[in-house]
Amino acid sequence: MSGDHCVVVGGGHAAAQMVASLRQEGWSGAITLVSDEPILPYHRPPLSKGFLCGDKSRDELLIRSEAFYVQNRVETVLGVRVASLDRGRKRVELDDGTSLSWDKLVLATGARARKLDVPGASLPGVYCLRTVGDVGGIRQSIGAGKRVVMIGGGYIGLEAAASLRTAGMQVTVLEAMPRLLQRVTAPEVSAFYARVHAEEGVEIVTQAVVAGIEGVKAVQAVRLRDGRTIPADAVIIGVGVVPVTELAEAAGLRVDDGILVDEFGTTSDRDIFAVGDCSNHHNPIYGRRLRLESVQNATDQARTAALALCGKGLPYRALPWFWSDQYELKLQIAGLCTGYDQVVLRGSASEGRSFSAFYFREGRLIAADCINRAKEFMVTKRFLAEGRSADMARIADESIDIKDCF
Repeated sequence: MSGDHCVVVGGGHAAAQMVASLRQEGWSGAITLVSDEPILPYHRPPLSKGFLCGDKSRDELLIRSEAFYVQNRVETVLGVRVASLDRGRKRVELDDGTSLSWDKLVLATGARARKLDVPGASLPGVYCLRTVGDVGGIRQSIGAGKRVVMIGGGYIGLEAAASLRTAGMQVTVLEAMPRLLQRVTAPEVSAFYARVHAEEGVEIVTQAVVAGIEGVKAVQAVRLRDGRTIPADAVIIGVGVVPVTELAEAAGLRVDDGILVDEFGTTSDRDIFAVGDCSNHHNPIYGRRLRLESVQNATDQARTAALALCGKGLPYRALPWFWSDQYELKLQIAGLCTGYDQVVLRGSASEGRSFSAFYFREGRLIAADCINRAKEFMVTKRFLAEGRSADMARIADESIDIKDCF
């Protein structure tokens, strides 16, 4: 290990945690981090919140300072794209014509914003929201009183809508499905967020299928399939992401909705690991393969892979958890609600701004959405990770302490 070189490809949470954990766990060889962005690894959640409206600077986004990389002998190669992987020669070919040799390789390539394939999607004033560069463009087109159309009613779309509305903009959210957050929450949670955003002055349009984006020199409106047009000074597309797996596929690694890895983060090549949004792992808690898009998964997987690279294999077994900040609302999600057949509410979703939704499948608790209820989130997260369930009747009774419901 002392003479080995580990190359980490990526510039997000997984890459930043990977290089830190390698040093923490005793990797004494060289480490090089390669990112196609011209900035050190940074926090992405603030892009749709504080950074979008100028409350945070670029330096405040950084996960770790430049000094950290220097002190830990991590070479950083920024603003350069990896063009290909040569597994036979163990070389990474960069698009500037140079190459790097590696003994161990970690792919932390993340995900990219999904494009919207409609006429006018490339007009000036139309943006995605995934990188610092994206936000730089958006900032030039927004301002108090301007009309912003957010295409996509998922978490990123709603977070951006909340930030822009708070900054004084006129905001319309277009969601193609019958309700907001339809793929990831219960109808009660969807209705709650629709109510809150409406109370804050955001226009929500569901079953809104975009047919095209109109404008001459810049965007002027979004046209829906039913013929309606929504005026816009700026359009932000937030219709999900796709994993960046092209390098892995071209190199012959196994890929299926992400780069397939084992419980240690190892790909089908024992000298190549994959972590974060680009990887697909088996989760023993839910008994199936998952590709997760979360800071928690990125950092926990990176720690697991670093342990394995340093000869301290510890299988990955983490409960997925997430969060979303909108207005004064802190949503904390423990577990995955996919496949739920019953929802139990603790508190009211139809009034006020604090409640939890607990998801059950065949009588067993599998997940919870906790809005402004940090204790309920922490208790549920801990017990779910331990494999414990909860009593439905007790969990609905707010007079009973949450810990006594399990």
